[in-house]
Amino acid sequence: MGETDLLAIRYLLKREGEGRSVSPKDLAAHLGISSASTTVLIDRLVRSGHVERRPHPTDRRALVIAPTIASDDEVRATLGDMHRRMIQVAEGLEPDQAVAVLDFLGAMREAVDSVRDAHGEEAPAAPVTAIDSVRSATAG
Repeated sequence: MGETDLLAIRYLLKREGEGRSVSPKDLAAHLGISSASTTVLIDRLVRSGHVERRPHPTDRRALVIAPTIASDDEVRATLGDMHRRMIQVAEGLEPDQAVAVLDFLGAMREAVDSVRDAHGEEAPAAPVTAIDSVRSATAG
């Protein structure tokens, strides 16, 4: 499963959990891809059994895209394995290595935020608590 496929399925799962329907147009906007690319993506995910096209609940001319139960299980397994490997890597760092990584990531976040700020867009809230807690744990 490619990155775009995984992002699409995660988005569909999230919206379904919120009780919201997703149209192909919504999916295209979320992923930032063309309607033609969205059609190819949906066709591929339908063929693989990860999503279904369903009738829109209130507009009989429209369709919504919904994840299958199998896709939920697969995404959870894939992300769970990936998260476990990422945690192992992070836990394997020496304290000075962790500080260097955190400094680098903080500087990169500031660089991205400054570009967003320069274009008049609101910068997303940064999860500084996790970085600060690791930094304080390695400082002592």
